[in-house]
Order: sequence, then C-alpha cells, then structure tokens
Amino acid sequence: MKKTRRDFLKIAGLSAFALGSAAAMGPAGALAASGGEGRYITSPKELKSKRWVMVIDTRRFTAPQDFQTVIDACHSEHNVPSIPGDQEIKWIWTDTFPHAFPDEAHQYLPDRVINGNFLLLCNQCENPPCVRVCPTGATFRNEANGIVVMDPHRCIGCRFCMAGCPYGSRSFNFQDPQPHIKNINPAYPARTRGVVEKCTFCPERLAAGKLPACVEASKGAILFGDLNDPNSSVRKALASNLTIQRKASLGTGPSVYYII
Repeated sequence: MKKTRRDFLKIAGLSAFALGSAAAMGPAGALAASGGEGRYITSPKELKSKRWVMVIDTRRFTAPQDFQTVIDACHSEHNVPSIPGDQEIKWIWTDTFPHAFPDEAHQYLPDRVINGNFLLLCNQCENPPCVRVCPTGATFRNEANGIVVMDPHRCIGCRFCMAGCPYGSRSFNFQDPQPHIKNINPAYPARTRGVVEKCTFCPERLAAGKLPACVEASKGAILFGDLNDPNSSVRKALASNLTIQRKASLGTGPSVYYII
C-alpha cells in the first residue's frame, strides 16, 4: 500500500507521543500523557495560575553581567548547548531595541533605549502561530495556564514552528547537542539531533513550587505571576509602569511585557 506524507506524519506523531509519554524528566518534572495539556508530575507546592505572564524591568539591566547571569541560569538549568560556529541554540538571549521592537522604534528615543540591549525569549503567545503549524502536536498550548509547551519526543524536525514564530524564539539542533553541554543537569532531559527547542516558562519548576530559573536569577528584575489576578505582582507592575510587548500588532497576544 502506498503511504502518503500525511500517513507518515500521523504515524510519526503517534510513535513520538508514545515515546514521550514514557520519558523521565526528573523527580518533579515528568511530562504526563494527559491529552496534550502539558501536565507535569507535581508536588503539594505546585505554583498555579490561569495565565502566566512575565514582566521584565529593563531599567534594572544596566551591565552585560546583568543579562549574562539570567541567560546562564536558564541555559544551565535546561541543558542548552554552546556550539562553536554558526549554529546557535538559545532559550533566552539579547538584542537591540530596533530589532526586538520594530513597531516601537524611532530615531528620537532616549539613548538608553535605542542603543541598549533587551532580554528576549519565547513570548508564550495567547494565539501561538507555532501551534497552528505543528503537524504532530509537538508544540501545544496548555489552556490551563497559557504556557506553550515543547515536547521534543514528538518533534519530527520539520521546522514549521520556526517558520511560523514571528519572534525567532526557536532553535533547531542540526547536530547532537549533548557533547556541547559543559555540565549536564540530570534533572532535565537533554535534546537530540533533529529537534526544535525553546523557552517553556519552566513548567517543571512550577510543578515543584519554584519560579522559572531566569526569574530567580534576576533578583527581582523579572516578575512572574498570574495576569488574571488583579493582586498579583505582574498586574501591579503593569498598572504602575509604561510597558510594551514585542510585535503586539500581529495579534499573537504575547505573555512577556517590558517596562521601559
């Protein structure tokens, strides 16, 4: 019987899901097979929210080390490799204001803004285009808390999600990343060649009652909380500061806000 590409993708997706359901992700971070909802094995200390969002206070990032501390915390926690050459695997990184916020940039902005660097990461969109184009369900949105989950065990490496993401938030492993990880964290799975990866808002840490690694390392410069809770730290910060989002005009509904 002749197999079509659609048949292949269905079979690959089901096979990857079966493998992914059995994959261990640490004592409090195992991804459970729960109908694509991205649930993790939790503890009584689990942090819960109806819509997790992040607020980055750009005024508190004044030196290169301020950025690097946050980047190192994320990348070491999640076994993000540092590969020499042109292949860059990144979960969180920096870029200039005109590149990060093209809709907001103009020549009369203060020097601190127009010439400064800004932390960038997956925007955990309310309407994520990456989810719509993924053929296997490897990337999906957890409707319970708004996190866009990336399950590498379902990924077939088609890179449709990379083409669909308007933020450049996804990286592809063209080669085996594990030899390029200095100190492997055994509590989080390292990826393999041929899969996509990105920031996930640390659901495995939330399940264990911890804040995301970048938030913890920022020492208050990054806030994390429930957008639907008017008493949360993020809602208070949004109400009392001028904030912007990346490419909000696209209608993706970014979950990352920047205090300028």
